[in-house]
Amino acid sequence: MARKKKTIPGWKALLVMTGMMLLTAAGIYGYVRWKEYHVHFVRYTAFGIDIPVNYNIHGIDVSHHQDVIDWEEVKKMNVEDMQLSFTFIKATEGLVNVDKLFRRNWYKAREEGMTRGAYHFFLATKSGKKQADNFIAQVTLEPGDLPPVLDVEQLYGVKPGDLRIRVKEWLTTIEAYYKVKPIIYTNVDFYNHYLGKDFDDYPLWVAHYLQPNKPRIERSWVFWQHSETGRVNGIRSRVDFNVFNGDSAAFSQLLLN
Repeated sequence: MARKKKTIPGWKALLVMTGMMLLTAAGIYGYVRWKEYHVHFVRYTAFGIDIPVNYNIHGIDVSHHQDVIDWEEVKKMNVEDMQLSFTFIKATEGLVNVDKLFRRNWYKAREEGMTRGAYHFFLATKSGKKQADNFIAQVTLEPGDLPPVLDVEQLYGVKPGDLRIRVKEWLTTIEAYYKVKPIIYTNVDFYNHYLGKDFDDYPLWVAHYLQPNKPRIERSWVFWQHSETGRVNGIRSRVDFNVFNGDSAAFSQLLLN
């Protein structure tokens, strides 16, 4: 004869479930704290790359790929009177994905006095409007923040005309909601081949590496991602470096009121 399975009374089952949830939460918290402790002691004597001259405002962009960041160390790093003053932080991707370290990076960066901006990684195969809704659901902007950014750099097999329609949907939805013109991030070749003059009215953050003075693009640009191999105190992995194309007054005008 088969044995009867023992059942756990309802209140005991609830206690077991609650205990497991607390242990899981404690584990996650402990992991983050462990990471914070270790990145605190990641120190570099320099940024590890050549920094373009004639630019006064420097920053980085990050996502979960940089793991847990010690933002205090990032902010304090000073090499020959050059400090990082702004950061772009990955918030969302596609229709529903949220970067797992977005909220921590978003609040910690501001806490340490870094000017922050949030970006969305665009999937050309998906609705631009729905991707904008994903970003809006996760990102609350405050005075002093940078405008929202659309990171678009791959076709994923989509026709260029359809890509442009979906990108425009994202941009117009975001602008209507936040009341500010969003920034487009992409590389020089992608912009020239697939976006072009249809988007020349939008501020551009352009990626173009191994250039000594400026990116080789005809249109105006606001930010330049000049390297993806920089080193920063408080970050274990390599990180993207950027400069702002202007002085402190122009930078202030770009920020949300």
